Amino acid sequence: MGKISSQLTSKGFTLIEMIVVIVITGIIAGMVAIFIKAPVQGYIDSSRRAELTDIADTAMRRMSRDIRISVPNSVRPQGTGMKAIEFLPTKDGGRYRAAVDPAIVGSDALVFDGVDKTFEVIGGASAVVGDRIIMGSTDATAGLAYGAHLRGVSGVVGVGNVATSITLSSGLPVEAQLVSQRFDVIEGAVMFACEAAGGGACGNVGGNGSCELVRYAKYGVNAIYTYPPIGGQRAVLADKVSDCSINYELANQRFGLVMVNLEITSGGESVRLINEIHVSNAP
Repeated sequence: MGKISSQLTSKGFTLIEMIVVIVITGIIAGMVAIFIKAPVQGYIDSSRRAELTDIADTAMRRMSRDIRISVPNSVRPQGTGMKAIEFLPTKDGGRYRAAVDPAIVGSDALVFDGVDKTFEVIGGASAVVGDRIIMGSTDATAGLAYGAHLRGVSGVVGVGNVATSITLSSGLPVEAQLVSQRFDVIEGAVMFACEAAGGGACGNVGGNGSCELVRYAKYGVNAIYTYPPIGGQRAVLADKVSDCSINYELANQRFGLVMVNLEITSGGESVRLINEIHVSNAP
């Protein structure tokens, strides 16, 4: 019987075959990249716009929430440029006793004679200690709210955290008396402002906005409009702002409108929001 021998042989890719495969793979990858580039870029742009919209919307909501609880006739805009606005947000409020009730022992009515400082609170009011009180703010220029009708609290009598009697730092004039018998409690003023580094104008630098929308608080109350306010806290509500304006108009004696125009630009993408905030000036 003859012997049958077999020889095993192995084969691999030659260098030319590898080069051809690499070239073909590169061509296919390039074609795929061309088709998926637009959807990927669209997703990136959409995500950036959504982020910018969220920043602008959050800033607008904060402004609306603060301004809507402002003391009547306390909103005062910057004199020129329409870049800042100041107001007095209320912490609490209540009603004062306007006439002595013979049926209530020790009832104390507030007399608007510039001398009487103590009055009974009807229904009670909280968050009064260390704050200030405003009554009868009826001047559309906001002068009364920041001066003649603003008083500090020098004494409080109450049950728990609820005040039943309040003593002011000084008496109030007769024009502060209102039929509503209402008073507002404030901690201090608040200001929103559009600011650029160095005090310049807002713009677009390298595809990004150059300004910030900021909120000033806890700096007290200035009788004269002062910008920027001295002291207090400064918080950035939105950065990369490329255009911003804050304007205030009186519709009539009972209400006004704060109009905010805010544009944010990042990476060449811009989002603009315009908001009108109703301000009640009925004391």
